[in-house]
Amino acid sequence: MRFLLPHLIDAAAAVRPDHSAMRCRGEQISYSDLAGRANGLARLLIDDGVRPGDRVGILLPKSLECAVAIHGIMKAGAVYVPLDASAPAERLQFVIRDCGIERLITCQRKRSMLQRLVGAGAPIRTAVGLDEPLDGQVQCYGWSEAAAEDESPDIGTTEDDLCYVLYTSGSTGEPKGIMHTHRSALAWARAAASTYGLRPEDRISNYAPLHFDLSTLDYFAGAYAQSTTVILTEEHLKLPASLSQLLAEERLTVFYTVPFALIQLVLHGALEQHDWRHLRWVLFGGEPMPVRHLAHLMELWSHVGFANVYGPTETNGCTHYVVPRDFDADDGPLPIGRAYANADTLIADAHGQAVEVGELGELLVRAPTTMRGYWGRPDLNDKVFFYRRRYEGRPECFVRTGDLVRENAAGMLEFHGRRDRLVKTRGYRVELDEIEAVLARHPAVEEAAAFAVPDPNGSVLIHAAVTSVDGDAADIVTLIKHMKAHLPPYARPAALTSVPAFPRTTTGKIDRRALAQSAANEVPA
Repeated sequence: MRFLLPHLIDAAAAVRPDHSAMRCRGEQISYSDLAGRANGLARLLIDDGVRPGDRVGILLPKSLECAVAIHGIMKAGAVYVPLDASAPAERLQFVIRDCGIERLITCQRKRSMLQRLVGAGAPIRTAVGLDEPLDGQVQCYGWSEAAAEDESPDIGTTEDDLCYVLYTSGSTGEPKGIMHTHRSALAWARAAASTYGLRPEDRISNYAPLHFDLSTLDYFAGAYAQSTTVILTEEHLKLPASLSQLLAEERLTVFYTVPFALIQLVLHGALEQHDWRHLRWVLFGGEPMPVRHLAHLMELWSHVGFANVYGPTETNGCTHYVVPRDFDADDGPLPIGRAYANADTLIADAHGQAVEVGELGELLVRAPTTMRGYWGRPDLNDKVFFYRRRYEGRPECFVRTGDLVRENAAGMLEFHGRRDRLVKTRGYRVELDEIEAVLARHPAVEEAAAFAVPDPNGSVLIHAAVTSVDGDAADIVTLIKHMKAHLPPYARPAALTSVPAFPRTTTGKIDRRALAQSAANEVPA
């Protein structure tokens, strides 16, 4: 019976002990070795005082130890909390304190970072992965001290207990922790494995870092199907040609990534130089995918299935759209499709009432894949959960996504931007995502970003920025003419700039907050 995430690797170890569970930098770990090492780590944590429900941080580069860490923590009945090593120290301190993290799984490469965190007051008292003592305050264990064991500890965890907390940026800039249970994470693994027909022969990419929710499909749906997950390391992700070569050499069958990575592969990945016969699925999510680049990729990989995967961290994946072979790039943005099996969606107005087909509303999701709630934030929980009573007893519980959608005539959901990306300027309501979509349709534009900037009169101005396909500065005059042909006057940006590259969040998304801050600093008072 598989009702906890670590049961997935235990089940695989029982029937496919020598099958490769994870690969990274040409090395691999079998399912039996992964289960044994996770058991050993769990025992070490328990002996150190970890109790069910405790939060344990993970501060690791992408490596085979990531898989050992997440399953070892969960086998101890604890909750894993990935820490973004590229985040500012202040943010890491906040997450560690907010989530009550006293133990870290780390490595020698992160020793100096951990030293700075502890020196600044982080309440870490145990670190696993350091061979030498850090200082008098922190108990350190080397990986060799977490000797592999055959048996999992018996700790009485149930499917309704927490398994991980992922921190994402809040609208105020203060991170918020999203809690998922074994039930919700396993439901997502099951849905993804079933929908995309994952099987033991598959090799699934792990593009995203642990703190990005895309990684949960790679680690858990792969384990559910007893597939091999290939960890794509940071050094390969920086160079599209290097990433392309790695994907081909590893004979990836399922590539799950963000649109930015696909755009870079199309433009700079030298895809024509490699053999892609093994590839059968390309899944993408996190941001809208520019259809122009997708069409090019689908022409090159004509044998591959492409799916637009949608779902905020709060819900895991909740809808998807399998792109038809005959799709027309001139038809506009891709739909986000229909809900996965065992999921329900509601498009509601501001009062929680269902809108008519074709009308715009906020997307609400009811599914076993949804989160438990926000860590320590009952105020946010009150805002995000919506309850509808159709039957006697407990009401139905939906999660508000904050995304605006409409259902088209074919029954597909179309994404129309964030509720908080609707801005009011000069008395008009403007969808910033619509501006981006229009700019991205121009053949000279690689990517586009639109954002609101406060003006001295207490209102907002809309600014936009683009990167060009050829790397040179885009022709702003031409783009202004393009916008005039497709946008009403009130929706046209007050300022349009061409930039060499966009600032990025650690999950690969355009950092629109950084763009807005930079533009705000340039607005005269």
